[in-house]
Amino acid sequence: MQIGQIVTAFNKTGKYIGEITAVKEDTYTVRCLAVLIHPRQGDLHHPNEVDVPLFHERKALAYREQANIPLKMVKPYEGELIDYKESLIASVQKLRDQLEAKPDDAYSVKSLQALDGVIKEYELMYSIHF
Repeated sequence: MQIGQIVTAFNKTGKYIGEITAVKEDTYTVRCLAVLIHPRQGDLHHPNEVDVPLFHERKALAYREQANIPLKMVKPYEGELIDYKESLIASVQKLRDQLEAKPDDAYSVKSLQALDGVIKEYELMYSIHF
């Protein structure tokens, strides 16, 4: 893959469409253009657990934010580019729907609370509404 190529990239628990801006020995630097899967909330090292030292609010990469992604987590993207704001709204809604489907699950309840905080930030950052 090469600089300028449009790719999908997994970063932590999120999946993005982006553009390669640098090629390094074991990573690509990818500029985020859209969100396909919103990152999960909570502790990456203890997934689905609530009783952790810090339950993180995890935001998606910002529009045009760059991240160094391991080579194996980057694949060519063949589809149409989608609007960042629309993709962010859709990915948040999908995550919200998955969490709301388990109302008796402590992890889902805590994740929804964290996601609400993230949504408020998105609304301010991007002038969007969910």
